[in-house]
Amino acid sequence: SNSLLNPLAVKELFNTGGQSLVRGVAHLLDDLRHNDGLPRQVDERAFEVGGNLAATPGAVVFRNEMLELIQYKPMSEKQHARPVLVVPPQINKYYIFDLQPNNSYVQYMLKHGLQVFMVSWRNPDPRHREWGLSSYVQALEEALNACRSISGSRDPNLMGACAGGLTMAALQGHLQAKHQLRKVRSATYLVSLLDSQFESPASLFADEQTIEAAKRRSYQRGVLDGGEVARIFAWMRPNDLIWNYWVNNYLLGKTPPAFDILYWNADSTRLPAALHGELLDFFKLNPLAHATGLEVCGTPIDLKQVDLDSFTVAGSNDHITPWDAVYRSALLLGGERRFVLSNSGHIQSIINPPGNPKAYYLDNPRLSSDPRAWFHDAQRSDGSWWPLWLEWITPRSGPLKAPRLELGNATYPPLGPAPGTYVLTR
Repeated sequence: SNSLLNPLAVKELFNTGGQSLVRGVAHLLDDLRHNDGLPRQVDERAFEVGGNLAATPGAVVFRNEMLELIQYKPMSEKQHARPVLVVPPQINKYYIFDLQPNNSYVQYMLKHGLQVFMVSWRNPDPRHREWGLSSYVQALEEALNACRSISGSRDPNLMGACAGGLTMAALQGHLQAKHQLRKVRSATYLVSLLDSQFESPASLFADEQTIEAAKRRSYQRGVLDGGEVARIFAWMRPNDLIWNYWVNNYLLGKTPPAFDILYWNADSTRLPAALHGELLDFFKLNPLAHATGLEVCGTPIDLKQVDLDSFTVAGSNDHITPWDAVYRSALLLGGERRFVLSNSGHIQSIINPPGNPKAYYLDNPRLSSDPRAWFHDAQRSDGSWWPLWLEWITPRSGPLKAPRLELGNATYPPLGPAPGTYVLTR
């Protein structure tokens, strides 16, 4: 089916008088020149960041070398006093949380009375090769302090996704070691691995020699290019992410679809060499599974001492962060814990707006030590998990009050409109 003998390709060839083959060859040559030889997954001409994506009104209210902090304008008559500070992954841009109005998690939160602040990581280049996890934690702590100052709340709620969840957990462990954990009220983890012991197709290549070679390669270059990570993930699901577009783009000569999530996925970022090396060690050594196994900003991290309420979401079809490893990650935390299993993959678990008739999730308030036992006793509920999370976060978000329409404050004045400047850097 991946050759010109594909019956659909033969039919299209006759129907178009050979034009499908001409267009397919043009697509192939363009991808060989400009997309590292992989078929494009999306028509990138259909989207613009700050236009029809990442368009929720707001302002950059804080900027340091590593991140911009966006504060969004209210979308409800009253807002809760305690804000949510969202920490996206470093390997992708933040606007997965703010695609279009119909699937924007940011707008869902705003319309239900939550204050929202968003971290937008800078896309590093070789000059930033020494940025490691401690650098990101320190930058995130500065953003947290700005959020506290602007909102007037001493303890915002945190939300982190994928590697952003790992960074958020490291920050909480660092604050706990400094006896400053009171700066955070609760934490929401989305498809985040804290326990890195699991089997995946990528682990077949994770021997000592390969890991050290990968570290040397990224240090020589200064960064790990996001396109390399995207290729690894694509070849973990080749039928869906490669051959499907091979047939559509080359054999049928068609333009790939205009799909906002795939546009975001193609808008990848780079990882600084130091953080890349630390992440490789993280998957090799699984340091957070042990008390004081990881040191950040000069302080040892013990997640069991992070006794905050937490809400964890995993995806049953997630091939990047398997759900049982995410479940075990939730068990590493102290405090009151809630775990929910969505019926989706890595991204669709997050972008799960109400209204999808195929969506459902599993919930079981009793967390056992065995994920299979939890799964056996879990109850299925149709629909999105977003309303369930809203029920959980609302009592942790403080009293309702009239929203402040001015963004920023005297200490942190607005620096420019959302989506900011860092997100636009290729």
